[in-house]
Amino acid sequence: MIPKLKLIKPTMIAAVVALIVPAKADLLDVEKDTLKFGFIKLTDCAPIVIAKEKGYFDDEGLSVTVEAQGNWKELLNRVITGDLDGAHMLAGQPIGATVGFGTQADIMTAYSLDYNGNGITVSNDLWEQMKPNVPADEDGKPIHPITAESLKPISDAAVAANNKLKMGMVFPVSTHNYEIRYWLAAAGIKPGFYFDPSTGQVDVPGFLNGDVELSVTPPPQMPQTLEQGTIVGYCVGEPWNQQAVFKGIGVPVTTNYDIWKNNPEKVFGVSKEWAEANPNTWIAVTKALIRAGHWLDAAPENRVEAAEILSQPNYVGAPVEVISNSMTGTFEFEKGDKREMPDFNVFFRYNASYPYYSDCVWFLTQMVRWGQIAEQKPDSYFKEMAEKIYRPDVYMEAVKELIDDGEFEEEDFAEAFAAFESGGYKEPTSEFIDGKTYDGTKPNEYIQSFDIGLK
Repeated sequence: MIPKLKLIKPTMIAAVVALIVPAKADLLDVEKDTLKFGFIKLTDCAPIVIAKEKGYFDDEGLSVTVEAQGNWKELLNRVITGDLDGAHMLAGQPIGATVGFGTQADIMTAYSLDYNGNGITVSNDLWEQMKPNVPADEDGKPIHPITAESLKPISDAAVAANNKLKMGMVFPVSTHNYEIRYWLAAAGIKPGFYFDPSTGQVDVPGFLNGDVELSVTPPPQMPQTLEQGTIVGYCVGEPWNQQAVFKGIGVPVTTNYDIWKNNPEKVFGVSKEWAEANPNTWIAVTKALIRAGHWLDAAPENRVEAAEILSQPNYVGAPVEVISNSMTGTFEFEKGDKREMPDFNVFFRYNASYPYYSDCVWFLTQMVRWGQIAEQKPDSYFKEMAEKIYRPDVYMEAVKELIDDGEFEEEDFAEAFAAFESGGYKEPTSEFIDGKTYDGTKPNEYIQSFDIGLK
């Protein structure tokens, strides 16, 4: 005979559970619990998508809708008008808006969505011209990183023929614009300027005194624009470099990991008005995004699952095999030349989600370099703008809440605590394709170090 089990009172069960499962802190008293976020169809929207799909927003008492936007300008405008509560933004967008390049508005960020994730792709025809100039290994494969020195004789010939090479980037204040400019200028190719101090001339497209012409194309349209011959190369995020390989229309020649190792790529941006009206909501959103970024970097199988989720038409909408090409730790250059690149996408490792002031300052230096900020500024200006736009204090409030919730241990954020306590600047780095040293506390010294650029 099976003995009768002794009934345990509910209060006893609760006491036992409390000993086994750490109590979750109370939810924040959010000011707004129904939210709409925007994104562009790129794989680095992943933390927003994963926070929704894995229920991390729900865990914070937030009901979130995410909507794909047609282009970066539309996305920014909808955040400014309040149609969107926040969005997946180019790292330069909050900065460009705040300094008044293009649309003027105070935009802020407390969360860096990712490091790296971009590539520069050229047409098959241009690659065939470049390839003889690229060093090869004993197996005949190109040695990476491939610099723009392989492009320079072709660019010089195009300038002499009054037929400058036309290339694409996604937005004037995008990392892609600054990265392709950096890559070109490091090899002595002038990418063009937005302002000429000698004449006072302003050029909205940024073609002034350039050897090439860089124009704006929305990310999903890059492969088609390349295939049509409108441009001969572009800098874009994934999956649109791998899509060119998949379709056989182009060859990625370098990634932004090789241009600037572990560079900030996208951020989660909100308007200052929204941030001031919804401080607890901002912290709650940041908590959910941190959890999503951590999940994305926690295990290889999570990346496989993320690629499946992102391939859905309401998200990135590209074939899962195209997304997986870079999302799962590899990157394909020429067809069949797939290489290990475990840090092509980084969402949490290396303190990637922390909003470093020095990251903001780097973008400001490039805006000065290319004439988007027409006046030379003292070092104090860069510091003041970084502290106005980047909000590590909000990030750290979210971190403390997550630790209190029992989701993380304090050591999981050792780098974040160290960064916050030391002032929010990274150590100087020379991990750029041209070997230049960048110290975020000395922006003008950095600007002066370039042969090509306004000073």
